[in-house]
Order: sequence, then C-alpha cells, then structure tokens
Amino acid sequence: MSELDELYQTLILEHNKSPRNFRASAGATGHAEGRNPLCGDTFEVWVTVDHDVVTDVSFQGQGCAISKASASMMTTAIKGKTVAEAEALFERFHQVVTGRAPITEVDKKEARRALGCLSAFSGVSAFPIRVKCATLAWHALMKAVEDGRQSPSQK
Repeated sequence: MSELDELYQTLILEHNKSPRNFRASAGATGHAEGRNPLCGDTFEVWVTVDHDVVTDVSFQGQGCAISKASASMMTTAIKGKTVAEAEALFERFHQVVTGRAPITEVDKKEARRALGCLSAFSGVSAFPIRVKCATLAWHALMKAVEDGRQSPSQK
C-alpha cells in the first residue's frame, strides 16, 4: 500500500470515528433521508441554502465507515459552495467512485484539486457493493437541496 493510500485510509477512519457536522439542523431549508436496504445504512441530511449558496449542511444516522466518512467529508466539502458547484462536485465524485471516470496517474493532480480529500474514495470503484455506501449521503443531499428549492405551498 502506498503512503497516499495509507493516508486516505486513515482519513476515512478518522472521519468515521469523529464525523464533522454530525447533527440535526432545525433551521434547514431542505431535508432528506437516504437508506441502503442491502446493508442497513441510513442517514438524514439537512441543508441550508441562502441566495444559491450552501451555508450549512449536516447529517445524522448510522452506517459503515465508508458511508459515515463520506457523509462527513461531503459536509465539509459542500459548505460555502453554490448549488451548481455542489452539483458538479457530486457528479465528479459519483463518476470517480462508480469507475466511470477513474483517477489515473495522469489526472491525479487535477482530481485532487477538484475533489480534495474526497479523492480518498477513488478506490471504492474496485468494490461495486461499496459504491452505494460512498454515495448514499450525497444522493440524500441532492434530494435535500431539491426539497429546499420547492416553495412551502409545494411541500
């Protein structure tokens, strides 16, 4: 295992042990749940969007180390981004973990710039059963953002 792989494994374990933004958010503009019936992982995601900027995002729930660490890192990566930037980051992350756009030696520098610490999940594509774990909170985030875009009369 390379030093970088070890660092990424440590980063995932650290975010699992001490997740960031692990709380409910009463004033959120959007909320959604994500469940993985295959393994029992379940998370709720809250997001606050103000003038098209994600000003707060949090989560609660339970799951494996990959799903919890992914949710934690997602919250830190998304906060402060516009909705369009958050959607683009989700798409890039999803492409990497599903193997549709693997990180090669050539584009490691660009991928790290675009994904930051989320590059730690690039190895998930080798384990298709774990892709849902890595993306569960992200799908809930996208639902929560959409929920927040609806007017109160549409909810």
